[in-house]
Amino acid sequence: MEKTVSNKEKAVAVLESLETGDQTAVAYINPNKYIQHNLAVADGLEGFGEVLQHKPEGGFKAKVVRAYEDGNYVFTHTEYDFFGPKVGFDIFRFEDGLIVEHWDNLLEKAVPNPSGHTQTDGPTSSTDAENTAANKALIKDFVATILVNGQFDKLGNYFDGDNYIQHNPAIADGVSGLGAALEAMAKQGITMVYTKNHIVLGEGNFVLAVSEGTFGGQPTSFYDLFRVANGKIAEHWDVMETILPEADRKNTNGKFNF
Repeated sequence: MEKTVSNKEKAVAVLESLETGDQTAVAYINPNKYIQHNLAVADGLEGFGEVLQHKPEGGFKAKVVRAYEDGNYVFTHTEYDFFGPKVGFDIFRFEDGLIVEHWDNLLEKAVPNPSGHTQTDGPTSSTDAENTAANKALIKDFVATILVNGQFDKLGNYFDGDNYIQHNPAIADGVSGLGAALEAMAKQGITMVYTKNHIVLGEGNFVLAVSEGTFGGQPTSFYDLFRVANGKIAEHWDVMETILPEADRKNTNGKFNF
């Protein structure tokens, strides 16, 4: 009997095909419906093909570090060499076993942060499948209360003391590290504003929140991945991307629209 390929495996195969050129992976994308939310890429399979045609001399590199599934969605955390070293999150939506929609957020690869963590290191396997709903609820509440509404006096409710492993390139570990970074940015007049959360996806102890706002006044897309332990936030990875102005967009699907 032929082994069925999971949606998660299909998404990973599509990403890795950027590097391997594996033609079979394209069969996992619906040829008649592929809605693209990377605003720099044209809609449909043609847009995907166009990107591949502009491959640099050494080709692209794509190493999927994390992959999780939530209903019809698969979300991944990947190290790329895509016109330069980058780190990104991709989200794929499936219908009848085929990819019909894609979102992503990309950021230049950075040196390890003040606590020595990179943008992608740390645990990768999800556990606590039975707590998925509770963990998603925790993150949804954290994003609304702390990031959108700025009720920083409630920060302590979401963490186990100061235990918080941070992978943001500019911020040190601990809730104290987060506070210090926000304070330093405020002193420089740089504000990070979350205005709206668009979706929260999770598998067990890993939860991804996709939000919109501004960073330093620029329209920004925030992808925040959290690892939850015992009902508290334990670890955080993120990618912030400036949203392309309308004049430069290759599709009209919007950056979000989940």
